[in-house]
Amino acid sequence: MATTLQCDIVSAESQIYSGSVELLVATGVEGELGVCFGHAALLTRLIPGPIRVVEQGGDEQVYYASGGFLEVQGDVVTVLADTAVRADDIDEAAAETARKDAEEALANQQGEIDYSRASSQLAEATAQLAALRKLKNRAGRG
Repeated sequence: MATTLQCDIVSAESQIYSGSVELLVATGVEGELGVCFGHAALLTRLIPGPIRVVEQGGDEQVYYASGGFLEVQGDVVTVLADTAVRADDIDEAAAETARKDAEEALANQQGEIDYSRASSQLAEATAQLAALRKLKNRAGRG
C-alpha cells in the first residue's frame, strides 16, 4: 500500500515540481496546512509563503508561492500558484530591499501612497524571506 502522494507544483509560467511526496506543507488563508497520504479532498486558497515538500525517502525541498490554490484529490496534491520558485532561486538581497522599501512606504504618512499595494509587497517580500529561512534551517545553515 502506497503512503505517498503524487505532487505537482505549477505556476502560470511552468511546472516547478512533480514527484512522489510523503508530506507537503503550504501556507493557506487559515495558516499552515499539511497534506499527507489519506488526506480528505480539499480545495483551498494559498497566500504568499513557503511550500515545504518531503519527498519519498525523506529529502526536503522548499519552494515559494506568491499565492494561488491547493487541491487534494485522492492521492494527488496540486499547487496552482500565481508565481512559484525554488527557495534556492530567491534573491535574498532583493527580497530584503523590497521588504524595507514596503515598510518605509507604509510608514510614510505624508506622501501619496497606495497602501494596499505597499502592504501586498511587504507580505510577499516577508514570505520570500520566510521561505529562505526554512531552506537555511533545513540545511543547517541558519
